[in-house]
Amino acid sequence: MTDSTVRSVVDALDARFPRAWAESWDRVGLVLGEFEHPVTRVLCVVDCVPETVDQAIELGADLILAHHPLFLKPVSSIAPDTFKGALVHRLIRAGVALYTAHTNADVANPGVSDALAARLGLTGLSPLAPAEGAAAGEGRGLGRVGELPEPLTLAALTRLAARRLPVTAAGVRAAGDPDALVRRVAVCGGAGDSFLSVAARSGADAYLCADLRHHPVSEHLASGGPALLDVAHWASERPWLDDVAAWLREVFPVEVVVSDLDTDPWTVHANHDDLEIRP
Repeated sequence: MTDSTVRSVVDALDARFPRAWAESWDRVGLVLGEFEHPVTRVLCVVDCVPETVDQAIELGADLILAHHPLFLKPVSSIAPDTFKGALVHRLIRAGVALYTAHTNADVANPGVSDALAARLGLTGLSPLAPAEGAAAGEGRGLGRVGELPEPLTLAALTRLAARRLPVTAAGVRAAGDPDALVRRVAVCGGAGDSFLSVAARSGADAYLCADLRHHPVSEHLASGGPALLDVAHWASERPWLDDVAAWLREVFPVEVVVSDLDTDPWTVHANHDDLEIRP
């Protein structure tokens, strides 16, 4: 193990998830923090939001490793009366560095979708969309495709996903024949409707991702595409935090805490079974 400073942790993260692997529109790497500041405790989160900043400060964390960028679009001010500016000022005052690994962690092998596939017990994994450019090769790419240990109906797979993935108000919903047998499954951490056609060509019987929309799903099914499972965005990416936390503990003599704060924006779910019907 090596000494732990912001610089040494950043260097290790940059080596494991090179910034060159990120999409051109993405913003990854160190967001703020003093390079020579010691790191004894790291908090891993999906989102850097007020609740996870509160958690980091309460834990005495020296660094937040976030999956989603705090700054994805340019800003002209980080004034403390703006949402993101307030977070930046709080982090600086508390001496908490912030680092982001986003699409460079999505494409990595192992990466975000590997952790998601592992929750379903998928084996024989290959990229759903193999990486190109700087990230090409060595099994890297977005999403994963693999085999279930044994075939399941779509209804049973949906129940399995609900049991294995972090619980959210949104739960898990599926589109397709509930009795259809599923053997081969494609998964993608985060929003995945841009890969619907790729999933259809992959030979998968079902495709699990987040943020699916009505019309693309309807057209996908009408054209004979595989069944779909839609999960909360946060739930699809939260499993990766366990993997990166385990790696950090191996490399550095630091305490690593994984945040289980549900930062999915949807907080209430109801169905007809929850309603009291009065005549």
